[in-house]
Amino acid sequence: MFTGIVEELGEVVDTQELGDAARLVIRGPVVTSDAGHGDSIAVNGVCLTVVEVLPDGGFSADVMAETLNRSSLGQLRTGSPVNLERAAAVNSRLGGHIVQGHVDGVGAVISRSPSEHWEVVRFALPAQLARYLVEKGSITVDGVSLTVSGLGRDDDGDWFEVSLIPTTLTATTLGGAAVGTRVNLEVDVLAKYVERLLAARGA
Repeated sequence: MFTGIVEELGEVVDTQELGDAARLVIRGPVVTSDAGHGDSIAVNGVCLTVVEVLPDGGFSADVMAETLNRSSLGQLRTGSPVNLERAAAVNSRLGGHIVQGHVDGVGAVISRSPSEHWEVVRFALPAQLARYLVEKGSITVDGVSLTVSGLGRDDDGDWFEVSLIPTTLTATTLGGAAVGTRVNLEVDVLAKYVERLLAARGA
């Protein structure tokens, strides 16, 4: 489990094709400071398992085809920045919200509207995820826990907006995500559980 509070802006230093999978090598001295083989690290919101901790402050992780197809990780190249977060410790504060690291869908940046102290960013939202979002609710975008500040639908489909503070703009990949950039989305798991329970009761 994660919280959506990015600990470090890492960098992809190598990508290796493995047929029906890929191996990523990522530099992240903060998240690897206490990491070991088998630990979980969220990379742009995707929970990956550490294969090897490298001496230069990096780690390697295998990504299967299913994950590459259902997330934006397949687009990563050498030099790509990535949001990194270690799995939450049981005794730590829950600074964001409950994040599983399981991508529900992929969206894209539609527009950016900068203001003096923040920036409003609008994302395209897959239609099947729209019912899980509510204004002022939580969503994870590329591993970043954010509050939904606006929702809507137009001729191009469903969308949502978030308002990014300077810290988020400088400390995560979202600050440099241009219009058209694909992002990993994870909706609030509590909403999915409620839906499932109500369906089981015939509501």
